[in-house]
This record gives sequence, structure tokens and C-alpha cells, in this order.
Amino acid sequence: MAVYLTRRVIALAITLLVASLVVFVVLEVLPGDPATVMLGVNAREDTLAALRSEMGLDRPAAERYLRWLGGLLTGELGTSYTYGVAVGELIAERVALSLPLALIAIVLSTALAIPLGVTAAAYRNRAADLGIMGFTQVGIAVPNFWFAILLILLFAVNLKWLPAGGFAGWDAGLWPALRTLLLPAVALALPQAAILARVTRSSVLETLGEDYVRTARAKGLDRRAALWRHAVRNALIPVVTIMGLQFSFLLAGTIIVENVFYLPGLGRLIFQAIAQRDLIVVKDVVVLLAGTVVVVNFAVDMAYAVLDPRLRGGAHDL
Repeated sequence: MAVYLTRRVIALAITLLVASLVVFVVLEVLPGDPATVMLGVNAREDTLAALRSEMGLDRPAAERYLRWLGGLLTGELGTSYTYGVAVGELIAERVALSLPLALIAIVLSTALAIPLGVTAAAYRNRAADLGIMGFTQVGIAVPNFWFAILLILLFAVNLKWLPAGGFAGWDAGLWPALRTLLLPAVALALPQAAILARVTRSSVLETLGEDYVRTARAKGLDRRAALWRHAVRNALIPVVTIMGLQFSFLLAGTIIVENVFYLPGLGRLIFQAIAQRDLIVVKDVVVLLAGTVVVVNFAVDMAYAVLDPRLRGGAHDL
């Protein structure tokens, strides 16, 4: 297990380094001059030169990358050119919304998808299976922003049970804050639940065909017990993989939903920073989100080792 963990940690560090390099290079080749965007096309050349110097754009690319990387490692993320505040403060403020939103969405998605997927597998080719698969097909086909609009029309405009947008803030109390996050979380969770339910169904069906499940049934174990004691647990590895990817997406890919509900989260922050060419904010947020994906995948690998000890030997890497 120690060797397995060491290899994964080294791979994690290398991946994070490569991700930071890719983010920097991609943003460096973007067209347009950030100083011109911020000051306008009619700005004087000496004013533009002063701003470029302040932003460090007059330094060599390699020096800028090393300075930025050093800041990431020490926690000095720099100052936003647009907002005039530390980028770390901006990110912490937005993470306080985006992280709970992603957690609520993944909990709702998992709570809905796994029972539906297992039920569909247990009643394969019957009415329950066909109905669940029809529901998941709709969930995959309809974009989450359409779900968001429909939820707003139903629960905010017509029933007036929940707010249509905005964020009350955690200082307003737990329930007022959660009320503003509920509709966005549901809008994010439904398409993810549809995907996860289909993966769960396929994985459970594959596991039900294994010899050890048939042996358990032959020894007298009833169908329900064989399903939950043997098939479901061993079918969780691909399900955990999808859950890890979904959590990364929910944290990093909520730009549209956050704009629909006018939520000041990470997605909205990066959208505004790109529009304003605030490169330091864009770089820091993008590398944070990329790092989150890498770390979540690392956690998924660790979950593999817990669910299936055979994987600790590294044979699956061959």
C-alpha cells in the first residue's frame, strides 16, 4: 500500500505541475493586450506601458511563469487588476458558495441515481427498468440550464416557494442560504443523476453475471440479499469513478447555472475575469479548478484501493 500511495503522490505532483504550465501557456497566447482592454483603446502609450510594467507583462514569459508558480506554492496569489483585492480573498469568498453548491448537488445526484440504477438492474427489461431508463435519457438530453429555467418557473414564479436567484449569504443564516442554493443544486444534480444511474445499472448488471453471485444464490441466499451484499458493493468502482468526475465538473463547470441564478461563485468569477482580461484571476482560478480535478482523481484512486485491495499491487497500471 505504501508503494502504491507513493506512486500516486508523485503522479499527482507531476500532473499539477504540467497543468500549471498548460494553463500559463494557453493564457499567454490569447490574443489581445490586457492593458489595452483595461484602459481602453484611446489610452496613452506611456500609461499603457506603466500598466504593463505593473502587471509584469514586460518581463520574459519564463520569469513570469516561475514567479507565478512560486506564488502558488507560497499562497501569494497576487492582486486582481479589476477588483483591486487579493486574489486569494476573491477565491475564498467564491469557494464559500461554489463548494457547498457542488456538495449539495453531488449528494442529491448520488441519493437519486444509485437507488434508481440498482432498481433498474434488479428489474431488467421490465416496466421499472424501462421507465427509469426513459427518465435518464431525458436527463441526459436536456441541458442543465433548461432544468434551471423550468425550476425557476415552477418553484419561484408560480409556486413562490423558493427564490429565483441571488445568494442570501451565510451570515443571513443556514436555512436562508440553503434556500437560495436548492434550485441551482437540483438543476445541476438532475443531469448528473441520469448519467450516474445508467452507469450504476450497467455495472450492477455486469456484476450480477459473475460466478460468485451465482454461487451465493445457489447456496440459498435470496435475490435481494445477493444483490445488495455482493453485487452492489463490487459494482461501485466505476460508479465511484463517475462520481469523482462529476464532483470536479460540478465545482468547475457551473458557469452557466451560476449566471442563470445570478450566483457569485467561482464560475461567475472566472467568466467576469475572462471578459475583463484579468489574467492573474483567470490563471489562479483555472489552475485551482484543474488542481481540484487532479486531487479528486487521486482520491478516487485511493477509494479504488479501499474497495478492491487487489488494485494496490498496481497491476491495473500495466
